[in-house]
Amino acid sequence: MPGQQLAEEMTHWFLGLEPIGADVEVTVTGGMNRPPYQKDAGIAQLFGKAQALYREIGKELNDVPLTGGGSDGNFTAALGIPTLDGLGADGKGAHAAYEQIYFSSLMPRTYLCARLLETVIGHVQLLVRGSLTPAFAIRG
Repeated sequence: MPGQQLAEEMTHWFLGLEPIGADVEVTVTGGMNRPPYQKDAGIAQLFGKAQALYREIGKELNDVPLTGGGSDGNFTAALGIPTLDGLGADGKGAHAAYEQIYFSSLMPRTYLCARLLETVIGHVQLLVRGSLTPAFAIRG
């Protein structure tokens, strides 16, 4: 969910489902198990960096304007830590029995992840030396 209000609306909608016939019984329990993934300035800045790095090899990294995420990244983003989700291999059929990845995306995405790590590690090393003001936090 991209925001708390939409998360609450969707939870209410799901919990309010009713049967569509006399032979049907509906029981809905549970709720959202992750905080919303809300894109903020820190996430936008990190995504811009990822786009620039991907362009180094002639690739475009496109944003998905409305996303709520559904990963553990929601937890770090909720703490205010710039977090990118969905940097894995391209493919089709996400979470389906026929889910596939495109072999052709493995090298470019590996490059992107490696370059992002180089950037973050370099930033952390400068931060440890006292050369930078923290732009993000690493919490353990």
